[in-house]
Amino acid sequence: MSFREEYAEMRRLIEGRLGTYFNGGGIEEAMKYSLMSGGTRLRPILTLKFCEAAGGAPDEAIDFACAVEMLHVYSRIHDDLPIMDNDEIRNGIPTNHMKFGADTALIAGDALQAAAFRTILTAGEMFPDEGKGAALAAARTLAQAAGERELCKGQYLDTRPKTTTTNRELKDIGDKKTCAILRAAGEIGVYASQGRREVDPFYFEVARDYATNLGHAYSIRDDIIDAGKSAKKEGQITIVDLVGVDQSKKLVGEYTERAISALFSAHWIGPYAFLLKLADTMGERE
Repeated sequence: MSFREEYAEMRRLIEGRLGTYFNGGGIEEAMKYSLMSGGTRLRPILTLKFCEAAGGAPDEAIDFACAVEMLHVYSRIHDDLPIMDNDEIRNGIPTNHMKFGADTALIAGDALQAAAFRTILTAGEMFPDEGKGAALAAARTLAQAAGERELCKGQYLDTRPKTTTTNRELKDIGDKKTCAILRAAGEIGVYASQGRREVDPFYFEVARDYATNLGHAYSIRDDIIDAGKSAKKEGQITIVDLVGVDQSKKLVGEYTERAISALFSAHWIGPYAFLLKLADTMGERE
């Protein structure tokens, strides 16, 4: 199976499971609208593949992966709101607040965040008694990534008036807005494996290192792709504005190499070739 075929298969697995959640009307309709609106599914795929690399199987991590995606989608719904980025289109369709109104969108995001933690903890009930602590640790990891020191702080920093912006400031925002959930996704995949077997504790550090560098490469590549677009938001400053396209491409290459190097630093008991190719692919997107 090629990398593209494997990626597509992981997406089908994730979206098939996501489709089983929130089948009621009202607020559940709004939640499901955004949850099933497409996107890369990068974060839940990381969860599945790190579980596999740590000796598990993708189906062992599927509900953990769905929880990660629920949290990500909540953050996107809130990010799109008129009081934030005021985006009208995401993944080719109207954003949640354009479809249902800002009040419903706000509540739908809140409900998805709560559902993410319920989903992880419920999935952990299937672990044997000696593995149940892994589900609690996974929920704690997701909470830390979503909270005031990471995702929420990144969003806060991104909304502040910018009088000066440096490479360091942009990297800090990207680390919290993008890398935080990617880190959690990788770690949670390892926890999903740990719930049923012993794993090397070093895997968690490697998952964090890989995901951090992948996230920075992904963010900078997005900035390169978006460079020159007329739709750029007023006052928005990216790394391309500061260092130019060529230097930005160099940074993407450096972060990609660091992600790959991190993977090679561990002795995985499961396959990890997909994760190696994923790092290369993220840095080459057009």
